[in-house]
Amino acid sequence: MTTLPGRRSSTFTRLLRHGFTDPSAAERLLDLPDLSSVRSDPVLLEALGATADPDLALRGVVRLVEAEEADERQILLDTLVTAKPLRDRLLGVLGASEALGDHLARHPRDWQALVTYEASDLHPGVAEFEQELSGADDPDALRVAYRRCLLSIAARDVCGTTDVAETAAELADLATATLRAALAIARTSAPADAALSRLAVIAMGKCGGHELNYVSDVDVIFVAEPADGADESDAVPAATRLAAHMMRICSDTTAEGTIWPVDANLRPEGRNGPLVRTLSSHLAYYQRWAKTWEFQALLKARPVAGDPLLGAEYVEAVSPLVWQAADRENFVPDVQKMRRRVIDTIPVDRVDREIKLGPGGLRDVEFAVQLLQLVHGRNDVTLRSGSTLDALGALARGGYVGRVDAAQLDDAYRFLRAMEHRIQLYRLRRTHLVPEDEPDLRRLGRSLGLRTDPIAELNQAWKRHAAVVRRLHEKLFYRPLLDAVAQLAPGESRLSTKAAAHRLEALGYEDPAAALRHLEALSSGVSRKAAIQRTLLPVLLGWFADSADPDAGLLGFRKVSDALGKTPWYLRLLRDEGAAAENLARVLSAGRLAPDLLLRAPEAVAILGDPQGLKPRSRDHLEQEVLAAVGRAADAESAVAVVRAVRRRELFRTTSADLIGSYGTEESPAEPDPGALVDRVGSAVTDLNAVTIAGALRAAVRAEWGDTLPTRFAVIGMGRFGGHELGYGSDADVLFVHAPREGVDEQEASRAANRVVSEMRRLLQLPTADPPLIIDADLRPEGKSGPLVRTLKSYEAYYRRWSLVWESQALLRAEPMAGDMDLGRDFIGLIDPLRYPVEGLGEDAVREIRRLKARMESERMPRGADSTLHTKLGRGGLSDVEWTVQLLQMQHGWAEPGLRTTRTREALAAACAAELIPCEDAQTLDEAWVLATRVRNAVMLVRGRPGDTFPSNPRELTAVGRYLGYEPGHVGDMLDDYRRITRRARAVVDERFYGAAM
Repeated sequence: MTTLPGRRSSTFTRLLRHGFTDPSAAERLLDLPDLSSVRSDPVLLEALGATADPDLALRGVVRLVEAEEADERQILLDTLVTAKPLRDRLLGVLGASEALGDHLARHPRDWQALVTYEASDLHPGVAEFEQELSGADDPDALRVAYRRCLLSIAARDVCGTTDVAETAAELADLATATLRAALAIARTSAPADAALSRLAVIAMGKCGGHELNYVSDVDVIFVAEPADGADESDAVPAATRLAAHMMRICSDTTAEGTIWPVDANLRPEGRNGPLVRTLSSHLAYYQRWAKTWEFQALLKARPVAGDPLLGAEYVEAVSPLVWQAADRENFVPDVQKMRRRVIDTIPVDRVDREIKLGPGGLRDVEFAVQLLQLVHGRNDVTLRSGSTLDALGALARGGYVGRVDAAQLDDAYRFLRAMEHRIQLYRLRRTHLVPEDEPDLRRLGRSLGLRTDPIAELNQAWKRHAAVVRRLHEKLFYRPLLDAVAQLAPGESRLSTKAAAHRLEALGYEDPAAALRHLEALSSGVSRKAAIQRTLLPVLLGWFADSADPDAGLLGFRKVSDALGKTPWYLRLLRDEGAAAENLARVLSAGRLAPDLLLRAPEAVAILGDPQGLKPRSRDHLEQEVLAAVGRAADAESAVAVVRAVRRRELFRTTSADLIGSYGTEESPAEPDPGALVDRVGSAVTDLNAVTIAGALRAAVRAEWGDTLPTRFAVIGMGRFGGHELGYGSDADVLFVHAPREGVDEQEASRAANRVVSEMRRLLQLPTADPPLIIDADLRPEGKSGPLVRTLKSYEAYYRRWSLVWESQALLRAEPMAGDMDLGRDFIGLIDPLRYPVEGLGEDAVREIRRLKARMESERMPRGADSTLHTKLGRGGLSDVEWTVQLLQMQHGWAEPGLRTTRTREALAAACAAELIPCEDAQTLDEAWVLATRVRNAVMLVRGRPGDTFPSNPRELTAVGRYLGYEPGHVGDMLDDYRRITRRARAVVDERFYGAAM
């Protein structure tokens, strides 16, 4: 076939028009002598152009023709152009599957399996497949026969003769027939073993559910009993040898390839358990040891090979256990763990290409359906199906899921399964990744009937269906709960109250009756408010269920909605601001403190919808707001009421940011650095309390003295306050210092300073809805016996003459916080020589510090407290770390400027940098200090009151664990980790503080 130079042949143009991407290569193939009789046949070109990949199909035809015997080639070609059923099937397969093209090239006569087109050929079952495999009496013959059957299944699939569910069922039936044939081969090769035992093969997973992929592990469980007259001790090993041989026949790879791996890891004890058990052994395990996921797996159990009576007995015996799983004590935490899809194991570059495990993937649909089956199948036998699509249909018919939702999910699942089938069919490899290369994407799109712009249409359809799955995955659980308490259209099925209560219990709600009342109150009626709530609640309920206390989350949401429901911006905020609703759900269900703060002023919920709302306000910004409000107030009480309201609002901002940063959201992962969370909370609460004290000071002065107090006055932060390490439940440790103004009598100045302190403390502790701020001045000279306020000269005289080493240690964390900052700096100048003594501490002072620490450990630990779990005074806790760091500061602060800080972590980092402590030891101490601080913060967030040890209430303990990043069911791991980390820290303390390492 020749053309003039520079001009394309008419064949080239036709090939291009028919979808060939490499017309030149295709033209050369058509010019081969073997294809001379059909090269110009318009029917053949049209048929090639209708395939998923015309170039691949043509190459497959050429390889098949070349592989045929010479006298058979023309028969193949004549049949190809004259018999439309064969043409569509053979070319369809060759254009979609390179692997089946390879098979035909090795076994060219197998194309004849596609010639017949009888009614019985359209939907074969197990019996038909067994007939096809009946002549295979060795493993390689079975592999060839299996591929021949697979060829016919693929042909029906790509031609549209079967839909995706029918194709999956055929693949499962072929697997059943193959397992039977493999077991027959194994039994024939070991007749003695076969005579000793009755062996049944139970299909699990997709094979058991009648929804197998083209390439998938076939999950099985083996059960055996002795044959008549045989002993169990002989029968079980014999059955084990038969089962292992059967697995090898299917799994081994030879020149004829492999069939598929047989996976028995769903058996009791997994890969660590015996491959074969008796029925009584299976039941003993399931009754005593099995976890919820194992009963979920048994949903799909189906006897497929071996002894049919034994297989039926197995399924009959385990079935009641499956439907009792939802009544198990640990069902709720197990479900919460299973619902939380773990995609961290998927490489980051693959997450967006995963159609099985990725967001909006097949696993989301399958898990949702299976969970609903476990919850409701115990009372409704119509739900007991191993097939995902059949079960979804039954759930819809029973009113357990909405019909529209079920239809959309069915459509999405079918599309995703079709994608999975066609991806695997190409090379017959087990994969769930959408390809990246354009030729592969083009072939995939065309195989699904997308022909105009296959790649763009494929991506659009895939993303659309995945989005439907993501949206409905949670809604599937919760939408029917609203329907159960709402008025439905005539003819619509509803979830019964009992079924709704079962579902809420399964999702972690302890009081389902109260939850249903809240749902009814929130969503009933025809108002716009109720309509928006019905849109929001399905998603919110899922987020509540993902927390440690779903009941509290839903109750809090009802209270906030009752308070703000008539406010136009509230529901609009939750509906339109993507993060606001999830943020609110996380905050309301994580503990008591944040909801209590919010419910005292619900309008603060607006913070959660502002992209910048969770960032802490600077101290300067807050001080300007507070002092301006004090200046506008009519009296001191009104002024401090505003100040405390600001503090409450900012505490809510801080707690919300901490909770959301600890839990993470769908859009923003959890903060990976716990130290950063601790530092943010400490700095924010410290700034907030400093501003609150400044506001109270201005209000107290203004009420009696106007703009100027007769004496200069400063508030010095001590302890955690001075160290910028305050927790939510911390008091504000302070010292008060004053200096009379020029011309003012010292006694008058002292009276004024004392009156202003008393008034500040009174104002900050007035009984109101806002949390009080306790000011603690017990670290002052002479403690509670000493004067509350001293002049700078009085402090100087006391410290020069009477100061003890513990007082110098306490001054390490002194920092001016409010009032006259110049006076505060003068105070710091006064105490620096005390806290950073030149040449460090003498031996007597070091011994005294160690003696005080040891005495505190023995005397101040609460009676009955577990010293390994006490965050403040316990082994490796806050006190251990802080005293070790403070001893370093007093020893070396005079020479190392980095140690002159009030902050524990900064001082520890400086000590490491100055090589005063090995950095590994510094890291150990830092890790323990951060963890103990987070535990204290968690206890306050969860219980609403401070505590120095883990709560004993199981739900509260779980909530602390969730805050710290532990999944439900891992409270024991949390306590073990805490003990391990603090034990290591205590070893460092023993060496660095009590030893001679300083």
